[in-house]
Amino acid sequence: MAIFSSFKSTVLLSFLILSACGNTPKATITHNTEEKPKETAPKKIVVAANKTEKYLPLLNGKKVAVVANQTSVIFKTDNTYTHIVDSLQALKVDIKKVFAPEHGFRGKVDAGEHVKDGVDTKTGLSLISLYGKNRKPNNEQLKDIDVVLFDIQDVGVRFYTYIATLQLVMEACAENNIKVIVLDRPNPNGHYVDGPTMETEHRGFLGMTNIPLVYGMTIAEYATMINEEGWLNGDKKADLTIIKLDNYEHTSDYNLPIRPSPNLPNNTAITLYPSLGLFEGMDINAGRGTEFQFQRYGAPFLDSTKYSFTYTPKPNFGSKNPKHKDELCYGNDLSATERMNLVSLKWIIDAYNNSTDKSKVFLTSGFTKHAGTEKLQKQIVSGMSEAEIKKTWQPAIEDFKKIRAKYLIYN
Repeated sequence: MAIFSSFKSTVLLSFLILSACGNTPKATITHNTEEKPKETAPKKIVVAANKTEKYLPLLNGKKVAVVANQTSVIFKTDNTYTHIVDSLQALKVDIKKVFAPEHGFRGKVDAGEHVKDGVDTKTGLSLISLYGKNRKPNNEQLKDIDVVLFDIQDVGVRFYTYIATLQLVMEACAENNIKVIVLDRPNPNGHYVDGPTMETEHRGFLGMTNIPLVYGMTIAEYATMINEEGWLNGDKKADLTIIKLDNYEHTSDYNLPIRPSPNLPNNTAITLYPSLGLFEGMDINAGRGTEFQFQRYGAPFLDSTKYSFTYTPKPNFGSKNPKHKDELCYGNDLSATERMNLVSLKWIIDAYNNSTDKSKVFLTSGFTKHAGTEKLQKQIVSGMSEAEIKKTWQPAIEDFKKIRAKYLIYN
């Protein structure tokens, strides 16, 4: 023990001497030289229209009709694009006619305004309107057609009429034994399911099937569900081919490079559309007649003491006669809203509660057609909170999700 104590004393004395000389022993630090894996940028989403090698063989030698609008494009590497009809004509595909949905083939017609038949001045092709006197191709219009190619950008909201057009086109093709090819495009609201579910007695062109307001599917996934769930008249099935997207997931944040319709100018409008689109069934302006469509709301009869934001709707591109044209509207500016993952009722409830004349708020049947149910208007008028109302949606949403899960193509 004495030897051990002497040894400890010697070590301690050496340490103190070194410290005094500024030579304190330093700990050895071992550096981890292994490099951390670099974060890779997500792969660029490839729309189905760009995958010509997948669908050109199905069109060669066939008489083709195309359902298309201004969003039906093939993207180039330099961020420019070519309309799919122009590309297919250059590739010698025998296109016989184009079917035009709401807003027309070039996307310039106001919401709700009938689209006329005619001739496309650029291609010389016959244009058949599916938003005029008929919304479903008739037998004569499909005579001698072998394949119908459908390529339209959707935004994932039930009352956005392109999915109704899709369903009627599939139905007509099933009745006439014509093949349907759907080219898929991303759904910018495809990351969630929410909203009131369409009730059978209120079905129409703003909702042809009993699905929630936001259904969380791409247009090709939805087409498959229509076909397999027997939602076409007579339980018929279309001869359906899907061309899938590359590198897409339902959580993908996709920036639409082209307005899907005149009054959806940007991502903010698209993320707010499921919520503010319900104002279409009310006598409240939702930004039409301004450059902030579906990014604000207001009306002359909203209480001016409650709102500091005002604007005056004027006729413009996509809205020749906006609600409350040339009238000062009191309301809210929502243009700073970030991506949403739910349908919000707070702005509709806010507008109703702060109206100076509540009898002016709801249009006779328009709100029910958009909501898909009479219940929502009654719930708002009765004073139910947003949380209480949304709780009543959940059973139908859960039932729909079980059906939806069978047809999801993407992660």
